[in-house]
Amino acid sequence: MKLKLVALSVALLATGAAFADTLSKVKASGVVTMGVRDSSGALSYTLGDGKYTGYHVEICQRILAGLEKAAERKLEIKYQPVTSQNRIPLVQNGTVDIECGSTTNNATRQKDVAFVVTTFVEEVRIAVKANSGITSVAQLSGKTVATTTGTTSVQTLRKNKRATGVEFKEIFGKDHSDSFLLLESGRADAFVMDGSILAGNIATAKKPSDFKIVGEVLSVEPIAIMIRKDDPLLKRLADDTVKGMIKSGEMNKLWTKWFLSPIPPKNTKVGLALSASTKAAWDNPNDKPMEEYVQK
Repeated sequence: MKLKLVALSVALLATGAAFADTLSKVKASGVVTMGVRDSSGALSYTLGDGKYTGYHVEICQRILAGLEKAAERKLEIKYQPVTSQNRIPLVQNGTVDIECGSTTNNATRQKDVAFVVTTFVEEVRIAVKANSGITSVAQLSGKTVATTTGTTSVQTLRKNKRATGVEFKEIFGKDHSDSFLLLESGRADAFVMDGSILAGNIATAKKPSDFKIVGEVLSVEPIAIMIRKDDPLLKRLADDTVKGMIKSGEMNKLWTKWFLSPIPPKNTKVGLALSASTKAAWDNPNDKPMEEYVQK
């Protein structure tokens, strides 16, 4: 890995590229900043007291271990909570070096940031109260639907052919836990979001049996770790790390740990089986945007 990074650096210098890469930045400062989420299901969430954990947090820790080795110095990892609204600007302006939350890789975002090869392929679904009687998109007509500010889920719902003629009111939570609270408190009839985030919030609810995930799959979306554009050194290091984890079987072990086993702080299970779409992304690692995925 180190030799590859050195070779790439030399190639960039040879072309006269004016380029401030993350490796140079952290080598000079001794600090790297990881963007994390407070309530992105088992992908990234807080344990309180400034502690964060989850599937993507662990993958990012592996990537940063490789960055530390390449920098040839000990790096202090700072955790910066981000939201759906500010995550992209904070990566762009250098506040966050790597974002380890639940961000969909799409063509529009690829104009502003870069994505590591896909680690998780999400299915957007609907969460409702178990006694609501709602079982499909068509039954959302006249209802209040919650989602999180800065996400694409409601747009996805509106574009879905099953939602043609379905009129509903939108209400927005500032983060995923706030959106789930809108459902929990009765201010919303449904919460539309990534299935893993819905499952994670249900698993940690006061009474998980009061909620269920229903309806059709609204879209299939690649979820990936986000970094700044035009940073081939970090992109290569991060992609190689993820590919290595897939090849060694470590990625599959992390899936079992975070989605099929009890997780802190309440030792509840998310209960999300490895999907065929995620397995296909692992079998052929790529950073394709969601527009290149076939909608189910």
